[in-house]
Amino acid sequence: METGIIDYGMGNLRSVQKAFERVGAKADFIRSAEEIASADRIVLPGVGAFRDAIAELRRLELVEPIRQAIASGKPFLGICLGLQMLFDVSYENGEYAGLSVVPGEVVKFDLPEQYTVPHMGWNQVHFANDAQEKCPLLKGIEPDTCFYFVHSYYVKPTDPSVVALTCDYGGEFCAMIHRDNLFACQFHPEKSQKNGLRLLENFCQL
Repeated sequence: METGIIDYGMGNLRSVQKAFERVGAKADFIRSAEEIASADRIVLPGVGAFRDAIAELRRLELVEPIRQAIASGKPFLGICLGLQMLFDVSYENGEYAGLSVVPGEVVKFDLPEQYTVPHMGWNQVHFANDAQEKCPLLKGIEPDTCFYFVHSYYVKPTDPSVVALTCDYGGEFCAMIHRDNLFACQFHPEKSQKNGLRLLENFCQL
């Protein structure tokens, strides 16, 4: 199997699959440890509440298979909530442990009243840590490109060197991380038209 999209009952799975199809790539839904192990590349999408999503991954016994796949060097892409669940802890409506793949936390926007939460719509991203040269998913992506966001919480990595893209919304926040074979973005590439499709195409070429 080439690209596997983890189906744990949450998220806009079909739109992610259709985006891969648009760049000529086959992407199948995967639901078991065995399928995660057999996939060449893995995508963890997600829309909704952190608590419910991480609980479902645990119920399906997918936490360790996900960790093992990342540790093995397999290309892995987290999208939106799939980015947030990679971190140690989220403070979304309580305190919930994440996958602890990337040290750091998930916190809510605390913004001046002129900024609405959730942060929704198109916004520019900015390269960090020489990511334009070092991050293969960003090949062909121009500086200050716009991507589509929908979120009320954002990640705060303990190690700033993993930040590949930042975004400004009442202050700077992490919009994408990259560490070795691990990539994850807060925006939705499947909703981001040409630039989002380019990012997914780059992922399929890994």
